[in-house]
Amino acid sequence: MTVDRSADAGTGNSVDIDTAPLHGGVSSSASAQPSTRTTDAPALEFRPGRWIANWNAENKEQWESAGRTIARRNLNWSIFAEFLGFVVWQLWSIVVVQLPAAGFTFTTSEIFWLISMPSLVGATLRIPYTFMVPRFGGRNWTIVSALLLLIPAVGLGLCVSNPETPFGVMLLVAALAGFGGGNFASSMANITFFYPAREKGWALGLNAAGGNMGAAVAQLAVPIAITLLAVGSVNLPMAGWMWIPFILIAAFGAWKYMDNLTSAKGDVAGSVAALKEPHLWIMALLYIGTFGSFIGFAGVFPKLIKDYFPAFSSIGVGTVALSLAFLGPLVGSLARPYGGRMADRMGGARMTVAAFASMAVITLTMIWTLPLKNFWLFLVLFLMLFTASGFGNGATYRMIPIIFATSSRAAKSGASTVETQRLASSALGLISAIGAYGGFVIPQVLNASNTASGSYTPAFYGFVGAYVVMLAVCWFCYIRNANRNAMGHV
Repeated sequence: MTVDRSADAGTGNSVDIDTAPLHGGVSSSASAQPSTRTTDAPALEFRPGRWIANWNAENKEQWESAGRTIARRNLNWSIFAEFLGFVVWQLWSIVVVQLPAAGFTFTTSEIFWLISMPSLVGATLRIPYTFMVPRFGGRNWTIVSALLLLIPAVGLGLCVSNPETPFGVMLLVAALAGFGGGNFASSMANITFFYPAREKGWALGLNAAGGNMGAAVAQLAVPIAITLLAVGSVNLPMAGWMWIPFILIAAFGAWKYMDNLTSAKGDVAGSVAALKEPHLWIMALLYIGTFGSFIGFAGVFPKLIKDYFPAFSSIGVGTVALSLAFLGPLVGSLARPYGGRMADRMGGARMTVAAFASMAVITLTMIWTLPLKNFWLFLVLFLMLFTASGFGNGATYRMIPIIFATSSRAAKSGASTVETQRLASSALGLISAIGAYGGFVIPQVLNASNTASGSYTPAFYGFVGAYVVMLAVCWFCYIRNANRNAMGHV
């Protein structure tokens, strides 16, 4: 049956958690949805293949009678699928520190490549994944994207079972974990279509928060699972096998309970136009500093603990081992929505400057206290760094819709509110993809530093310098002449 996709339901671009703080604020992509009449709307039409026609979440009568229940059901399964995506995306960050115990003899440089490759692929996949929902349907693509997670999960289980597995094969399997990173974009794009503007912020916040928690859960659960029934060694293949039942449940749930919307359509033209805006590239740089730091340090934190404090790499609790590295992505994920809330009160630019200043000071303190060889001080400082990056994520994304509404080229040339909102929504998806490349850059900078000097310290000084530069860029562009440029509230 031919499906009519002509109805307008806004853009299909992904946004990050920071566009939709958990305190219930309306996301910028939500503002891109024009209000519609609440009466005289066609009734929902349920078509084969779980396609729904005539969906209009802005119609209050339709929303209250059937829409809310349908949207909530789709959100629940979207959260679960995206959560597993983040789990798979971050698996190698915790697996690599266990490779020597399983008999592997990779160099430090090779270990960092295994850590960084999933982020490189995942960041790249975020862009095409954004447009998969309009092309194939949200339910259909959730099924496909969930089943794709089986490839890296099974691959990991197989390749780590044999210490003779060549590094090239390991690197390829690690790259396939990038499927999990791409899931974020399609999941967020899908949920955008289901909710009205007044509730979109909360829904996207839940969806993104549930996904981000996958990084922390992976780093918590894997060390427990691989040591639970192991005798004198680690059962490393379990790091991949343990997620297969959950992936199959997610795919089945999407097939059984999720829906496709005929009204969902992408906005390729909006994305192309957003790329021409200088502010997109400025904000992308700032987001590399905030989200890039979060996802990059999440990937290397277990490795850093093992290298600096090997005795604390895993802590025995009964018959299982526990890694405290999961606390980093946990506090960073929890801090992100509060960064958006504080930005609403103080201004996103000011909060972003404060976040970069905090990250620079914390990183310097961490460098200067390393000679003390105090693990607990190191842990506290790194958790503070994760928290600051989380606050920065929320603040940075809060800035984007305001900047595009007041100071973009389109706004200054007299473009309509709808047009600037369209550009902002497209920019959010693109910036979230660019920021994810930080997950590749940070491990590789640490790798280069260790190769050249035998120490990570030069890399950390480089990160401090980058935070200072990004602070200066944010201040110069969005605070220095705020009143003159009508950006005092950014």
